[in-house]
Amino acid sequence: MKLCRLGQNGPLVHPLGIGAMSFSSFYGHTNEAESHAILDAAREAGVSHIDTANVYGMGTSETVIGSYLKVHPQSKEHFKIATKGGITRNPDGAGNIFKNSAAHLRTELEGSLKRLGVEAVDLYYVHRRDASVPIEELVETLGALVKEGKTKAIGFSEIAPTSLRRAHAVHPVAAVQSEYSLSTRQPELGLVQTCAELGVAMVAFSPVGRSFLTDTPMTYAAAQALPFLANNPRFMEPNYSANIAAVAPFQALAQQLDMSAAGLAIAWVLAQGDHVIPIPGTRSVQHFSQLLEGASRQLTVEELAEIEKILPVGWAHGDRYSNVQWIGPEKYC
Repeated sequence: MKLCRLGQNGPLVHPLGIGAMSFSSFYGHTNEAESHAILDAAREAGVSHIDTANVYGMGTSETVIGSYLKVHPQSKEHFKIATKGGITRNPDGAGNIFKNSAAHLRTELEGSLKRLGVEAVDLYYVHRRDASVPIEELVETLGALVKEGKTKAIGFSEIAPTSLRRAHAVHPVAAVQSEYSLSTRQPELGLVQTCAELGVAMVAFSPVGRSFLTDTPMTYAAAQALPFLANNPRFMEPNYSANIAAVAPFQALAQQLDMSAAGLAIAWVLAQGDHVIPIPGTRSVQHFSQLLEGASRQLTVEELAEIEKILPVGWAHGDRYSNVQWIGPEKYC
């Protein structure tokens, strides 16, 4: 199995990472024991990259990872941990605000390090940009955190290719994180290519389409019980039913290839470039094993063409975000 590099000069990691938003019950209830079981399975499989953030469960995800590292201190050498800062809640609890000041990012990172129980993280992302702070100034702040030994590398989440070029000209950017899957292909309009050109890892979150690209997509009723999905266009009717119908041939193809649909979706993402690292989230060890299938399966040209025929660009019904959810990510093209 070919390992991936987390940035031009970063560590080599398993081609599959773990998106630890799921450790915070964002997609349904979970607990520390279940999250620890996934980390056990990850260590056994050689999966080494964990992605979290200070706002996932308002610190819950980081705390769960930290408690695991405390019980298994030797795993600190195995896992390469990324976390994020830059999003905070409005004092009145109504929505998020973005802060990119040096003081805020340093304070948030120090809080993350405390919850994780580590002296430094391998990668620190700016979760969302504050438009009032020039990206060059922001990168200087992040570079200072590298010099202080609080993070080994820097990254950005949901930025445009042009922003990446400006940032990388000031200080090496190790990774850019964006939603990327068979159902969300906007990164192909410049971001995937720019990351490859600059030697930046393209970290793909939600690579199985928030469950649509699996054998058991989340039910409509379950989605309506979750605040984010209940207001997400793809999980609202009539889009939900249309998306369920659209992925049925993909699920059938996966079965024909003796794979899970989730594994096939991961294999497709990995086929998009050696610098592309999917970080699916999961609350189930069984589902984690399906995701692992994709990391060990190299798709043929014919298989990729068949997938493209079944789920061509633009097949998904509904935007990936609502108008409110679109506040923060940089749009381009």
